[in-house]
Amino acid sequence: MNEIIKPGRSQLLSEPTRPSRFMDTLGLLLLGVIAIGWAIPIIWTFAVSFHPPEEPLSASNLWFGTHPTLVNYENAFKIAPFVQYYINTIIIVFGILVVQLITISLAGYAFARFQFPGQNLLFFLILLQLMVPSSALIVPNYSTIRQLRLFDTLVAVMLPFFASAFGMFLMRQTFKTVPRDLDDASKMDGANWLQTLWHVYIPPARPAMIAFALSSISFHWNDFLWPLVVTNSASSRPLTVGLAVFTQLGEIGAQWSLVTAGTIIVVGPLLVLFLIFQRQFIESFLHSGLK
Repeated sequence: MNEIIKPGRSQLLSEPTRPSRFMDTLGLLLLGVIAIGWAIPIIWTFAVSFHPPEEPLSASNLWFGTHPTLVNYENAFKIAPFVQYYINTIIIVFGILVVQLITISLAGYAFARFQFPGQNLLFFLILLQLMVPSSALIVPNYSTIRQLRLFDTLVAVMLPFFASAFGMFLMRQTFKTVPRDLDDASKMDGANWLQTLWHVYIPPARPAMIAFALSSISFHWNDFLWPLVVTNSASSRPLTVGLAVFTQLGEIGAQWSLVTAGTIIVVGPLLVLFLIFQRQFIESFLHSGLK
């Protein structure tokens, strides 16, 4: 006779029950609704940017219009110097990032591997900066920029962000996971502290550095208040401030198709980069331990 094999307890536990499958399906549906609600304004902005300027927006003509056109983008670039704004933004974002990667790596290495008087107090003061909103520092930072005679320059926009308390904390925690044996082995091979940092500590910290770089690029690309305070001409304005000036021009008025075209010009590169590198974006945060 064939023996009837009854499933063990582990098999029963491993099989999803109907309530759990129902909850998973309900969770996916809820996430789908949230995703659609988040995407609709972006899709509408993208659609209206192709709306013919001579056709007014109405309840029956709220999207692409009868014949989509690129004339809104052409007019936006003619009315405002968006090319200059792009150049300024790229210089600001990547200039800040390069200096930040250097400062947070050096500071993180110092706090992770060296012992010096007042180390814990100094690290506590650095972490305390995370609790201070950047808007609270606008007045003293503005005064410093004025004293240094850097007003209305790209350096003025970048200078307050050359150091990052969050980046220092992230790199310190990452460097602490590197085994001490590797550090000692590099010293036995005659490497100095800079060579040890470059060859021993930086390679395993690359996921954390990528995660920090993505956060920094996103934040400074979208930053508005500080550049608005310290810039006064197109030669130093980033895209966010340039868009605000663009929407207040007299020839713009209530031309929503032109306004949305300018908005897509500003936010488009970040959306495209995220769609292309979304897997690397998510994996970098998972490997770095960020939540």
